[in-house]
Amino acid sequence: MSVRQSLLAILDQGPCYGYQLRAEFDRRTGGTWPLNVGQIYNTLERLERDGLVSRGDADDRGHVFWFITDAGRAEARAWLSAPVTRPAGTRDELAIKLALAATLPGVDVAAVIGSQRAASAARLRELREASDRRETPLDAEQLTRSLVLDAMVFAAEAELRWLDHVERRLAAHPHRAIALELSTERPRRGRPATAVA
Repeated sequence: MSVRQSLLAILDQGPCYGYQLRAEFDRRTGGTWPLNVGQIYNTLERLERDGLVSRGDADDRGHVFWFITDAGRAEARAWLSAPVTRPAGTRDELAIKLALAATLPGVDVAAVIGSQRAASAARLRELREASDRRETPLDAEQLTRSLVLDAMVFAAEAELRWLDHVERRLAAHPHRAIALELSTERPRRGRPATAVA
């Protein structure tokens, strides 16, 4: 998620000060990913350095308002109109953990999957309960919270389906058949070891 572009998109609606930006971000995303004020001010300073926002004078209450520049407006609009591109590789800790567990001798990968499944199912129940408690969205803030909550429910459901898939795939291969011992081949410095196809 890009805090940078999110702040620009909000500033495109009008000048804001730091705490106001945080409140607007929470209001527009259902408060599902709270930003700290320090992160907002650091981001604003980088945006100012890059010519995407400008800092105004302090008002009578000491609030310093930030204004979007034409370049910032163009970047915000480009971000909103472009699809989100997922990274080619994964840094998903669960995927990496299960891949490693499946190849490490002596690891009970079924127990690792079972533990994760229990935690993922509990999280899904919490999300569904929160989803059931919500009313039909009456205003924009309720709708945004609902949309983000729906995305979280779908992601939790997908994780459980993926765990079922992993379990089926591993069941087709006895664990000892895919366990990898440490390689005796020494990789060259500065280069990753090449895989033999």
